[in-house]
Amino acid sequence: RPVALVSNDHRDGYHQHRIHQGRASYLPNTLGGGCPAVGDGAYTHYQEKVEGTVIRRRSKSFGDHYGQATLFWNSMSMPEREHIVAAFRFELNKVGHRPIRQAVVDQLNHVDHELAGSVARGVGVVPPAQPVGPNHGRSSPALSQLGAPASSIATRKVAFLVADGVDGVGTRRVIDGMTVLGAVCDFVGLAPDKARAANGHDLIVDHPLETTASVLYDAVVVPCGPSSVEALAASGDAVHFVAEAFKHRKPVAAFGTGVDFLAQASIVDVEVASQDAPVVSDRGVVTTVEAGEELSDVFVSAVIATLAAHRAWDRETAAVPA
Repeated sequence: RPVALVSNDHRDGYHQHRIHQGRASYLPNTLGGGCPAVGDGAYTHYQEKVEGTVIRRRSKSFGDHYGQATLFWNSMSMPEREHIVAAFRFELNKVGHRPIRQAVVDQLNHVDHELAGSVARGVGVVPPAQPVGPNHGRSSPALSQLGAPASSIATRKVAFLVADGVDGVGTRRVIDGMTVLGAVCDFVGLAPDKARAANGHDLIVDHPLETTASVLYDAVVVPCGPSSVEALAASGDAVHFVAEAFKHRKPVAAFGTGVDFLAQASIVDVEVASQDAPVVSDRGVVTTVEAGEELSDVFVSAVIATLAAHRAWDRETAAVPA
């Protein structure tokens, strides 16, 4: 703490010892009662004599405070717009002073009337009756993630849920197909050290299930193995892991008896494999009845293609309890 106190508008940073009395550190605001103060009796600019022609003026483009935001909003796909609205609602619902929520919504109305109304209905304030001005209508495909082509799976992280009795042969076939393309595959297990595969080999667990989460991975695979699947189905953490990945529209794959586990994770509105359709890929969920040595390259290729697409944006997940 400095011996000579420094007063400025910054607060709440590292080594902050002062107890601020006001609720806002910016100006203008509706909460500070005129504080922080600028002008007579407070901070003033030092006046210095200068010679010649001095112009301190910003370009007229600086007067457009909303055009770029409107361009960004216009360029978003429907899932991306839903995500933006959800993010605004998440943050604004933490604001205890409701007039500030209303003020933010009023600012969003300068960006887009539809955006402002959608946010307002989720934060308990009045939606703007009319747009402030016309939407300029411009957009750029470069701003949307969904417009990008399928990319490499290099560095994508994939979690394989394993327990004793897992199909080690089939699991290794899938992992080999992914790692050669640069994907990072982890064994996430019920036990903290290893899982005994059906062929007698041990799979070394990278992360115990209770110490990790699906949000750290780009995709999840549930391998075959009756006893392994039975143990995973009895674990609420395992069920939540897969359900959460599905809710976040991430690729989910299962083979053999692993397909039966998907219903436990509320993955019920997608088509899965059967004897009539040995390999099925539906809205980011790739399944097959094959396992072990019979696991085909068709399934592995389908999993890789789905992982390259990154997300299944056409998947409906509102009812998934995760």
